Amino acid sequence: MNIYVLMKRTFDTEEKISIGGGRIDEEGAEFIINPYDEYAVEEAIKLRDEHGGEVTVVTVGEEDAEKQLRTALAMGADKAVLINTEDDLEEGDQYTTVKILEAYFEDKEVDIILGGNVAIDEASGQVGPRLAERLDIPCVTTITKIEVEGSEVHIERDVEGDVEKVDTTLPLLVTCQQGLNEPRYPSLPGIMKAKKKPLEELEIDDLDLEEDEVEPKTKTIDIFLPPEKQAGKVLEGDTDEQVKELVSLLKTEAKVL
Repeated sequence: MNIYVLMKRTFDTEEKISIGGGRIDEEGAEFIINPYDEYAVEEAIKLRDEHGGEVTVVTVGEEDAEKQLRTALAMGADKAVLINTEDDLEEGDQYTTVKILEAYFEDKEVDIILGGNVAIDEASGQVGPRLAERLDIPCVTTITKIEVEGSEVHIERDVEGDVEKVDTTLPLLVTCQQGLNEPRYPSLPGIMKAKKKPLEELEIDDLDLEEDEVEPKTKTIDIFLPPEKQAGKVLEGDTDEQVKELVSLLKTEAKVL
């Protein structure tokens, strides 16, 4: 099987993130593989081990993303591809990413592409479905189970706490949800092997794309932290008094009545 994983380098949201001038300050920030993409890497490795073939992890970004690609290789992926936009693009959005990936996959024989359900930095969930549309292949999102039998695929997907079963065929693109698997940690032998595994670096020119073809269609005006939550109030007195005070607060402070 020709298995591909779409991977993104994201901020570690468990670490402190500073914002200044409407932008996230990258100085001192920690970067990781987008956690939902880790499920995709893990499932890709399982599919390869069961059905044969190879796993290629692809990311669109800057040169620093090589570290996260090496981590994916240490987990067990076979090859990695970095489409480096550092010198060609100042800004990008989901349209940009999909346009670049579409050009990359144009001459590839694909059985299955896996990606994370969302990226934890922007959480648009658009790249996977939009890429599937451009490649004209089926797409199933938020999967929590997948079984491949020849060209037939049986999937379970999360639908707001319930489960939907979907039958489809290869080639296919899926996005992975928590609960699909438990991503493995890179082992020491895996880390050593990852240093020798192929990591190809491409630029936009290598994909026969012009800069104006990948210009973003959206613009970020501002980035800001949510306001701090105010402390809650404890209502005192008997039930009637508490109800009266609650109604008053909902009218005067919360202004929802």
